[in-house]
Amino acid sequence: MSKKKKKKLRVSFRKNRQARTRQGGLTQKFEREGFEDDDSVRREQLSGKGELAKKRTVIGQEVSGDSTGFSVLPEVDLEHCLSGRVLEVRGLISVVQTIEGKRYDCAVRRLLKTLQTDQRHVVAVGDEVQFRPDGDEGLIERIEPRRGVLARTSRDRQHVLVANVEKMVIVASAAEPDLKPHLIDRFLVAAEQAEIEPVICVNKMDLAQPRSLQPLIGVYAQMGYEVLQVSATDGLNLTQLRGVLRDRATVVVGQSGVGKSSLLNAVEPDLGLRVSAVSRETKKGRHTTTTARLIPLSGGGFIVDTPGIRQFALWDVASQEVAGLFRDIRPLVGYCRFPDCTHTHEADCAVKDSVADGRLDARRYDSYCHMRRDDNH
Repeated sequence: MSKKKKKKLRVSFRKNRQARTRQGGLTQKFEREGFEDDDSVRREQLSGKGELAKKRTVIGQEVSGDSTGFSVLPEVDLEHCLSGRVLEVRGLISVVQTIEGKRYDCAVRRLLKTLQTDQRHVVAVGDEVQFRPDGDEGLIERIEPRRGVLARTSRDRQHVLVANVEKMVIVASAAEPDLKPHLIDRFLVAAEQAEIEPVICVNKMDLAQPRSLQPLIGVYAQMGYEVLQVSATDGLNLTQLRGVLRDRATVVVGQSGVGKSSLLNAVEPDLGLRVSAVSRETKKGRHTTTTARLIPLSGGGFIVDTPGIRQFALWDVASQEVAGLFRDIRPLVGYCRFPDCTHTHEADCAVKDSVADGRLDARRYDSYCHMRRDDNH
């Protein structure tokens, strides 16, 4: 990402974010007085549908490669603003905490809400912002450029789950519900894309035989991923997990029912996060965490607890980019016969040959094929 000098910029805005109020009583006024000038008529003119965006002039810095989705960083009066981090987003209100620990309920400046962007929501948990305080409330004036962004596709728009994190702890369960390697692979690809360090955390080891999971765990370990086998119930390897979280900005992800909240309660006993059991009928987890929330840790750093996810559609990953985001497939790509090989049907494909002779795990290759097909139809 690069910034340019502050100047007047023409930027795109969404159209018709706020409807113009129609002047009342025009019919009665015409019957009484008629129209002596064109002013009232002009106020009644309706614009055509036209483009979905319009242009306005904004003073600020031009930004390229910014994952906020904005092309400009608006100028703000820093003397009257405080810096803070978004802990939680509740509808139109964002809970922002300053470095001193004071919290403010903040609305969002209209300029930010009307700037044209692919995002589903303007503000995300973890955002670093400049806001204008007013008592215990405030107004977010600017969102600073993001790094370490975990996002997915939602209704053809970007849904940013969390911003400005360094690590991603991918929680899976050894049992109840069953482990889903394909979902783990999707999170790993998202981490590679965002340059976030992933850690795989297999919970509920008290319900499974460790030996049965070794082949799967071994595949990830051979690629260089850190894999923890833990249990929130009996405390297995929680000290290791605390070490992973200490002094780092970490997002915790996984499907419903894997025990994310239980693990965090075990790591940080004073949290008191709500937990619920897996459904006996469906064998699926119930949503106890409904919105992402940033939680400071007593040992330093913070975690972002996210709602359980059963499906994770990648954002802004083209089909030809998927292979490069698989650590085990990426080194093989250059040995294929065709430069544009998709590694699905071509002859003399190094990836397919590696699956055939056992050098590449067949299940990982299946994950690749699913992602290439399902996320790029």
